[in-house]
Amino acid sequence: MPPLSPFDFLQKTKSEEELPDKLLFYSPHKKAVEAIEPDLRTLLPAELYANLYVAKWADAGVDKEKLLEQFRSFEKEQREELIEQIKQKNREDGEKLLPVFNHLAALQKILSDYTSSLITEKRVDSPRSLLLRRNGALMFTDLAGFTKLMEAYAGKGKDGAEDLLKHLTSYFTSIIEVISKAGGELLEFTGDALFVLFPIPSRHGDEEKNRNELRKAVIRAVRAGVRMQEAMESFKKIETDRGPLTLQMRIGIHAGGFYSTDVGTPRRKEHVLLGRNVQLAKKTESNGENGRVNLSLEAHHYVSGEKEFAFKEGKPGYMLLEHSDKDTSGFDITAKTTTRRLASAILEEKNFNGAMNRIQDLLDAIKQFASFIPSPVLNLIVESAAQRRIPADFPSPTVMFVNFIGLPEMIDKGIYDEESIVESFNDTFARINAAVEKRGGVLKKITYHLTGSDIVIYFGVPTAHTNDPMRAASAALEIREIIRDAKVPRLMEGISEPETEADGKPKIYSQIGINLGPTFVAEIGHPRGRREFNVLGDTVNTTARLMSYAGVNEILVSDAVKMEIEEKYDCESIGEVSLKGKGAPMALYKLGQSK
Repeated sequence: MPPLSPFDFLQKTKSEEELPDKLLFYSPHKKAVEAIEPDLRTLLPAELYANLYVAKWADAGVDKEKLLEQFRSFEKEQREELIEQIKQKNREDGEKLLPVFNHLAALQKILSDYTSSLITEKRVDSPRSLLLRRNGALMFTDLAGFTKLMEAYAGKGKDGAEDLLKHLTSYFTSIIEVISKAGGELLEFTGDALFVLFPIPSRHGDEEKNRNELRKAVIRAVRAGVRMQEAMESFKKIETDRGPLTLQMRIGIHAGGFYSTDVGTPRRKEHVLLGRNVQLAKKTESNGENGRVNLSLEAHHYVSGEKEFAFKEGKPGYMLLEHSDKDTSGFDITAKTTTRRLASAILEEKNFNGAMNRIQDLLDAIKQFASFIPSPVLNLIVESAAQRRIPADFPSPTVMFVNFIGLPEMIDKGIYDEESIVESFNDTFARINAAVEKRGGVLKKITYHLTGSDIVIYFGVPTAHTNDPMRAASAALEIREIIRDAKVPRLMEGISEPETEADGKPKIYSQIGINLGPTFVAEIGHPRGRREFNVLGDTVNTTARLMSYAGVNEILVSDAVKMEIEEKYDCESIGEVSLKGKGAPMALYKLGQSK
């Protein structure tokens, strides 16, 4: 129960004798403010926090000794007048908090849009998280043509960045609206790619109903895929100074279950997806074709008898959708939308106590979201909350991809203790994030790769340093050791296994790539819905290729990075290498220890 306001307190006091005892239980405004002030240091814009401090908001309220002295000396009418004065004081103090309330209400909505539906306001702060299983149709999409579009606008500075963002916003808005109306849940942004779940209700023990629900989920996903490809017609001819350019999309659909869990610390968490079916969904997309919807054989099994769809064989193990006989213009309105809509925060009591109660509620909700956002990005969101957007730009950060192999795959083997897997992942992520944070970098996310989990790290956005490549190299060396030292989960009782895999590789290891170059940085997604601060471009894609080419516990750097760090670090040339998706061979180097 919140503390009594001063006037409520006085009205409930029947005699002067009661007053001293009751004052002992009265919590002055200053104490209430002091309780929330540490949270407001990071969740208020710097200017708003400074203005409140200058306004002496922390000194708000009534001095209880002075109140006691006045109450004893006043007659009844004077006491009533004192109560009215305190009411007015309470209203004035509440008005000081209105800007805080308005900002936090906006921030709660923004952070809600930044997080997937798997992250809710009511999470338990626990050092050990539960492993949750989800089931449904899994869709992975990728965008083709963005690099050329980015290059067409990169020479125009911030104006070009804003023009490029308009095209991306139009693209993501149309695609996300189709997904939402079709009953899909957008779980991840991976660069310009999307990972979507069309969930099914859990029916434990009823296999027939589960299969039927999964069939309906795959149908929804395929229909959504058709609509999404139809929406891409609007991006076939984008006029630029370099002539017309085209954006195309590949869509892959798989069916099955996967796991998810929270890893990290209360200060910095990440929600990760685990399981072979997540990898298979991404593999289905990569084996598809631009402008087409590609299904794994598992997904195709559920819709092969549906007369509205026609398929042809694609690459081995996949089926390409030929066409749909169904008019898709209205199919999605029959599906329940899964767009998360927060109720508008309303301040009903515009006085100090009313404002403080609502502010505390908002802080409790915001802190659950905020821990899933890297602190430099959170600060950027906080400072730009009033504008409801983050300006786009073309910086040149140092980008690192870490492939964390072995531990994520153990979830599917069925021989390791699940709690032990989560514990090991949790501890490893916490240490990796600390290695990045202490060097001024940003651990953007963990996303499931075709093998292992990709950890995406940036140095230079949103805050640049003169030695970001050096910071990245130092972090990479520490991260490699952290993963080498990662604790192998406990085997289930009665099971034994050799120390290494059959191919001689360690059970847990890393592959790391580091690159440097121009990127596009912006808040991408739906402007009034699901979106994220993201870094896109060929530099990012090339870094992922470097990571994939690296050997066991190997760190590869590009020539651009080598030139920035070679005074301090050994860089051994491995020659020029032709990477997937790159036209010309690239000079690559193995990162060694510091000199």
